[in-house]
Amino acid sequence: MRHYYSADAIRAAEAPLLASLPDGVLMRRAAYGLSVALIRELRARTGGVAGREVCAIVGSGDNGGDALWAATFLRRRGAAASAVLLNVDRTHAKALAAFRHAGGRVVQRVPPTTDLVLDGVVGISGSGPLRPGAAELFADLADAEVPVVAVDLPSGVDVHTGAADGPHVRADLTVTFGGLKPVHALGECGRVELVDIGLDLPPTDLRGFEAADVAARWPVPGAHDDKYTQGVTGVLAGSAAYPGAAILCTGAAVAATSGMVRYAGAAAAQVVDHWPEVVAASSANAAGRVQAWVVGPGIGTDDAGAGALMFALGTDLPVIVDADALTILAAHPDLVAGRRAPTVLTPHAGEFARLAGHPPGDDRVHATRRLAEQFGATVLLKGNVTVIAQPDGVVYLNPAGQSWAATAGSGDVLSGVVGALLASGLPPGEAAAMAAFVHARAAAQAAAQPGPRPAPTSAAGILDHIRASIAAL
Repeated sequence: MRHYYSADAIRAAEAPLLASLPDGVLMRRAAYGLSVALIRELRARTGGVAGREVCAIVGSGDNGGDALWAATFLRRRGAAASAVLLNVDRTHAKALAAFRHAGGRVVQRVPPTTDLVLDGVVGISGSGPLRPGAAELFADLADAEVPVVAVDLPSGVDVHTGAADGPHVRADLTVTFGGLKPVHALGECGRVELVDIGLDLPPTDLRGFEAADVAARWPVPGAHDDKYTQGVTGVLAGSAAYPGAAILCTGAAVAATSGMVRYAGAAAAQVVDHWPEVVAASSANAAGRVQAWVVGPGIGTDDAGAGALMFALGTDLPVIVDADALTILAAHPDLVAGRRAPTVLTPHAGEFARLAGHPPGDDRVHATRRLAEQFGATVLLKGNVTVIAQPDGVVYLNPAGQSWAATAGSGDVLSGVVGALLASGLPPGEAAAMAAFVHARAAAQAAAQPGPRPAPTSAAGILDHIRASIAAL
């Protein structure tokens, strides 16, 4: 499980080490871990370290000190090292002295022969965009396609929200220390590597699943299970106008677990043609035994759609509300008032704005938490980084690492997977976070092809890879 820590939590954890260790030891510990990551990066890109050239762009404070010490370590390994000092008077004195003693050069501009640049401008205490001088330097590097390694976080990107409201560093790799921060999931950080510097950090309520976590929790039938004990997913989706939503949603529920899927809606014939294992009924009341409902994809916002939503929310079963059902719920929020059974809402940004009365904004974690509290429901805010918030305050972050899931019908697939996991008995937050994890993996697999670059995919392509993504866990 990944845990994400605020800047204050990191500083609090550093305090006892700073008090007990000799001056500068913790910084050099972090810088050594940074230098190891830089050596790996240089070897991967250029084949070696000796004879290569690195340049640190150095701000004031400890972050600049980390960059200077790391450049010093690389200089001792045979690399040429230079540094651009953005604030000479406030540069970390001991780190700069060691850098110069090792043969590092202070320069005004990044040398054109540089193989790798270190962003040591600001750390986790910084805020706001890059100042003009630094912005110009990094703009030139981007034009020249020089790879950048950020120290702790890309400068100009907010540590808590991952937002960038002006010029900022675009890092190929970010090396951070002690614990992950929200920016490492929410912001554009390139690859992220965590260096252990000995901090004692407790679990947090801002988390992210890793593959092993999802694999350990995914429902697997036991020796005495049958189709009912594994969970029966009910699907209220699709219409004469949008039968595809029903096909995608029910197909995803079929692929996600080994239980049973019941469908009630206007697209029964098309659904059964695609998925003969699905049990179709003429109405929700006639559907039979169900352990969770998925309602919304393609049902429309007319009286029939509203009736389907009211039926599902009127049960004492877990319900996932998606697509058209979210539009209906935005107009009738009282439908979930006082619900005791788990409810999962899965809006994209536009649907979120209808539910909340405003868009998510830059602080997507805070906004999703507020909506979860407002509706007393688990909220899954879709995006390149999916945010799953629960009324109890626990939030899961799932960075997809790519945007191939941003395609029509993709959300119908996601809701089917969430519904199947709810039917299996998983808690709503875990079900939503696990579904988002597998859905993102399936999108990446669907876009993969022989050759150096992926190719466009579709919701049907993502659905085709759901089972393979689960199996790969």
